[in-house]
Amino acid sequence: MGFVKEFKEFAMKGNLIDMAVGIVIGAAFATVTGAFIDGVFMPIVGLIFKVDNFNTFTFPLAGTTIKLGAFIGSVINFTMVAFVMFMIIKGMNRMKKKAVAEAPAAPLAPTKEEVLLTEIRDILKNK
Repeated sequence: MGFVKEFKEFAMKGNLIDMAVGIVIGAAFATVTGAFIDGVFMPIVGLIFKVDNFNTFTFPLAGTTIKLGAFIGSVINFTMVAFVMFMIIKGMNRMKKKAVAEAPAAPLAPTKEEVLLTEIRDILKNK
């Protein structure tokens, strides 16, 4: 198999395409969540702590500054993105379980004994 053909088969697998779509949507969602945290949530936190912009809140330590506000904002952003992704996956799993439960079970194939007994019955019926 040629390299190009093998790569094409790999790239066209459904799981890879699904993953790519998930990454793009996740990145877009992270941008939206980041804008919400920076533009709405952190100003409220800044009001509570009496800081103009909590993202620029720093803590002086031994001649340097620790950007505590930016770190806390990133932790909150990560937590919100992780929580929403958890809720989305939980909902998808619930829908999958419901779809599997609603699907009719395929009838089981007869066992060897059942097939043999059916043949014996048919033979006896014809005599």
